[in-house]
Amino acid sequence: MNNIHRLQELGQSIWLDNIDRGMLDSGELKRMIIEEGIGGITSNPSIFEKGISKGNHYDAAMIGQLARDPSQSGRELFYELAIEDIQAAADLFRPVYESSKGRDGMVSLEVSPDLAYDIEGTVREAHELWQRVNRSNLMIKVPATREGVAAIETLIADGININATLLFSVERYLEVAGAFIRGLESRLEKGLNIDGIESVASFFISRVDVAVDGQLTADNVDLQGKAAIANARLAYQQWQNLFSSERFASLAAKGARSQRLLWASTGTKNPEFSDVLYIDDLIAPETVNTVPPATLDAYIDHGTAAQTLMPADGVDQAQSLIHQLESLGIDMAAMAVEQERQGVELFINSFNNLIAVVQEKADYMLSDGGAKGKANG
Repeated sequence: MNNIHRLQELGQSIWLDNIDRGMLDSGELKRMIIEEGIGGITSNPSIFEKGISKGNHYDAAMIGQLARDPSQSGRELFYELAIEDIQAAADLFRPVYESSKGRDGMVSLEVSPDLAYDIEGTVREAHELWQRVNRSNLMIKVPATREGVAAIETLIADGININATLLFSVERYLEVAGAFIRGLESRLEKGLNIDGIESVASFFISRVDVAVDGQLTADNVDLQGKAAIANARLAYQQWQNLFSSERFASLAAKGARSQRLLWASTGTKNPEFSDVLYIDDLIAPETVNTVPPATLDAYIDHGTAAQTLMPADGVDQAQSLIHQLESLGIDMAAMAVEQERQGVELFINSFNNLIAVVQEKADYMLSDGGAKGKANG
């Protein structure tokens, strides 16, 4: 039994924060599911940018797509490629999805990040992706901006699995959880089933410490690497309150399951910290941790599986730390707003770079230099 299996016994699922055609074609992802116990997978524009822009794993698929329709744009071509990846991953995770009765085995695909502040555009594209992928273990990833929260409520009411991403504050998490619950209630009012609808709220970790630690002075070095865990503890406390409430109990009686907190951005960015800090210190029942490959390997090698997120005095410690940070002039609310803004901007930039790379490759393949897509496939 490895550390991932031990976490499963403690009620936490480990998902992989990475996807590319190479790991699908080589059988590596299948191996990780079977041997290591990976319970799901997440993707984002930055991940696809790395996968498609480096190497030639996607070249054959691109040539085939261009032979079918040489007039498609770089954006259209990217989604054809991404949907193939997501479908293949969803099929590999299908046994996990079935054995967990739909709780795990989920594969996330994000709506275009340039729709982060567009409610109607997000809802429209989420429906399009949901229909095109056509897998019940798909999660549509939606940035949890204010507009995104409104879209999430609509999409849950429409019966679509949602991964609400880019959460940096407890306050915004509460908005997302509220949208999830209202979406289920709205669906019930229409006489529709609510069982089988899965959702996670992706609460970012390491970026919080980077933002906060950068504001600490040499006199407060002992506070480094603590803000993110404290933030997560307070979010988990709210999760416990919300999903043990009478309001949710009435939904659970009709088949609803809680929207789990998912710890995202869990690769350690400060080399002075443990490389498994954001797994070891975030273990709690009914949570998910999505981790990049290097962090996953490190945790399997030397992580410690034990309930760590909520010690007896964990909430008091977390509240005390946040108060201490704010007394030093660190505005946690402002930090969260700025990190959300930067996160959206980062994903938009990655997405634009990705589309440019796909377009450039497509143009070359359709040129004489690319032998006209190798004689159109």
